[in-house]
Order: sequence, then C-alpha cells, then structure tokens
Amino acid sequence: MKTTAFLKLGILFLGFQIGSAQDVTDFFSKSDTFFTTYVKNGLVDYKAIQANPELLLEVLDLGKTISISKSDAKNYQAFWINGYNLHVIKGIVDNYPVKSPLDIKGFFDKTKRDIGGKQITLNDIENKLLRGNFPQEARFHFVLVCAGLGCPPIINEAYTPERLESQLERQTTLALNNSNFIKTKGRKVQLSQIFEWYKGDFTQGGKSEIDYVNQFREEKLDTSAKIGYYPYDWSLNEIK
Repeated sequence: MKTTAFLKLGILFLGFQIGSAQDVTDFFSKSDTFFTTYVKNGLVDYKAIQANPELLLEVLDLGKTISISKSDAKNYQAFWINGYNLHVIKGIVDNYPVKSPLDIKGFFDKTKRDIGGKQITLNDIENKLLRGNFPQEARFHFVLVCAGLGCPPIINEAYTPERLESQLERQTTLALNNSNFIKTKGRKVQLSQIFEWYKGDFTQGGKSEIDYVNQFREEKLDTSAKIGYYPYDWSLNEIK
C-alpha cells in the first residue's frame, strides 16, 4: 500500500513538473509570437492589440501561475523581463488612447499585475525581482521597456533563456552606440537619465559611467569628458 501511494505521489509530482515546464515553454513561444506580430522598429501597435487582445490575454493568463526559482537564473530573468514588457503593454492597452504611461495614475508604482503567482507592481518586478536578485546585471536597463520613447526600443521577439545572454549584450550594445541615446559634443557627453536614476548600477567596482558605456562602444568616449543628462522622453512608443 505504501509503495503504491508513493508511486501515485511520484506520478502526480512528475505530471506537475511536466505541466509546469510545458507552461513555461508555451509562455516563451506565445510571447515571441506576440512581439513578432505587434512590435515593429521599436514601436508597439497598441491600436491593433486593443482591437484583437486575445493573444496578449492568452500569454498573460499563462504567466499567472508560472513559478520559476531565481536559482534557475536564465529562465527566471527571461520570464520576468517578458512579463514586465507584456504588462506594460497591457497597461497601455487598457487605457488607450493615451499619450504617455505617466498619464496613467499609479502605472509603475501602485497598480498590481497578476503574474508569476504574485500580485506585483512593475517597479517591484524591476527593482526587487530583477535588480534586487541580480545586482551585478546592469544590462536589464536596456531590455525593460517602459512604453516611453526615452527607453531603449522594445524588440520584436521574446527574451528566452537560450538566447538571453546574446540578447542582453546585443540590446545594450545597440543602445550605447546609438547617437540618439548617447549624445556627444566635443568633450561633453549627454547620457540618458537612466544613468542618473540608477547611477549605482553603472559604477560598481569603482568604474565611472563612461567606463561602463565604453565596454560596449565601438567609438570610445573620452574618459575625462564632462557628463550631463538629457531629459527623458515619456512620449508613448506607439505605431501611429
């Protein structure tokens, strides 16, 4: 009897693991289809999503009960990066038409999103689950997209554990070589306010902000350049 009971429990546990793994696989796959369909040239077709929200709702419904341990770092990070970007889009679609995410009260810090078995704000996904658990990974800032044009552009694919390292590296490199994102004039450098707000992320180990940027630059910045920060553009990253 005991053997039979343990066997049944083992089968149930295995079934749960397989089901959970399948949900994670489906989440990444459907997220990829969603971003491919509705993102183009770093902009989001919010109007089209609002007219046909089924795929977004299906992906987010899958994400509600998925639980990934932070020890499974690549799966965990990819899941929460996608989850953040998807819920930003959902928040905009729910209020569309809108000119900026800042026009929506509590968008980042008050409204709780149903994902990963949690009720959690966008700020807490970014600052507690991602930055908090992986404090050395400053490249998160170039893949978490806040719906403003001041953010590095959203990509038309999902972040996946298999591709995450190359995706983080690619998006950071693209942003930091973009003359609209890093603005230079003589010996003056204008950085995004992301570098002002999260300065500690970019100056770990005694590095300067320019040291961080130069890791990814083809044309290196003068390390003695005077740093300033240009105003963040919160205009909506929409396809018009």
